[in-house]
Amino acid sequence: MSRRERVRVFLESPLVQRAVICVIVVNAVTMGCETSPALMDSVGWLLVAVDHTALAIFTAEIAVRLYAYGRAFFKDPWNWFDTVIVAIALIPASGPTSILRALRILRALRLVSAVPSMRRVVHALLTAVPGMASILGLLVLLVYIAAVISTKLFGDILPERFDDLPRSLFTLFQIMTGDDWGTIAQAVMDHKPWAWVFFIAYILMSTFIALNLFIAVVVNAMNDAEDSPTEVRTQAELQAVREELAALNAKLDLLARRP
Repeated sequence: MSRRERVRVFLESPLVQRAVICVIVVNAVTMGCETSPALMDSVGWLLVAVDHTALAIFTAEIAVRLYAYGRAFFKDPWNWFDTVIVAIALIPASGPTSILRALRILRALRLVSAVPSMRRVVHALLTAVPGMASILGLLVLLVYIAAVISTKLFGDILPERFDDLPRSLFTLFQIMTGDDWGTIAQAVMDHKPWAWVFFIAYILMSTFIALNLFIAVVVNAMNDAEDSPTEVRTQAELQAVREELAALNAKLDLLARRP
């Protein structure tokens, strides 16, 4: 086994992966503590030291992974993800780049690449994007049509909500989220009692249909991403067969070397 292969096995060992996860969690907690003036006054030096140590560990880990995998390192999108996050943290956070100091918390997102179950969730979400795009287009069309109708019908009644198209779009987005929609509807219904028909139809179409379709697409993608019990059992059996074949090959090689 070459040196690179030994380093690769070391990096992929459960102990190293758990250690990296622990460093990510501790670093995320310390960065949250840095937002407290009281904690910074008392143990600020310790929080800064932990932050710098974690950044050094992350940088060293990526360097070692680059050595272990070589060109294959750049074929994995998660390696690019980790590298960009760590690179942002390495940029001096002063002057025009001072905003990057707040972006250090992005290092907590490394949990996504470090925990396999989180990677599967993100993969499922990305897989669901094409289906969600069609539903999003339908939802935008529904909101736009409703905004035009509400501006024409309710603009003179409630101008602070439906005076023009942008304001109507924002109001309808607020209604779609369920934020105080009853107050808005009641203010309109005081002048036009039949307005409840518009609001109920809009909420049914935008919230209970379109948004639930979003959830259905994501759940379906999550189910497709997870292996069924039968697939898990089959993979375990295949792995056992591979191990037995590897053991037999090793024995055959040993017998072949004997005089």
